[in-house]
Amino acid sequence: MVAIMADHNVEGHFEVLLRLWTSETWQSMWESLGLEVESFERLGLSHDMADRDLWQICQQREIVLLTANRNDEGPGSLEATIRTLNNPGSLPVFTIADPESVFMRRDYAERVAIQILEYLLELDNFRGVGRLYVP
Repeated sequence: MVAIMADHNVEGHFEVLLRLWTSETWQSMWESLGLEVESFERLGLSHDMADRDLWQICQQREIVLLTANRNDEGPGSLEATIRTLNNPGSLPVFTIADPESVFMRRDYAERVAIQILEYLLELDNFRGVGRLYVP
């Protein structure tokens, strides 16, 4: 079963999105996905673990990672890891294009939530793409 998890840099953003997904408007669609919601704490992961290690754990455990991390600061960065290790079966990383707007603009948060739901509904079609920016 596929799960979803927030990177440490978007845990608050993820809470906003979860509230939207479990609201009356989107709850039935969210529930139909049957996703587990994972966290660093639940998995016993350190918040300062290497991006490469986090990506590999997410792939091994079938966890879609939500992040705002776009950096390519060396071979262990998330971007370098995706470019190096991504394969046709890899789950995508969802990256919030404008993370602060999730807190400041409800319409933007809703667009992010809807886009992620759309990607999740067709998740197998997005395996191997590496990274998907939302919205």
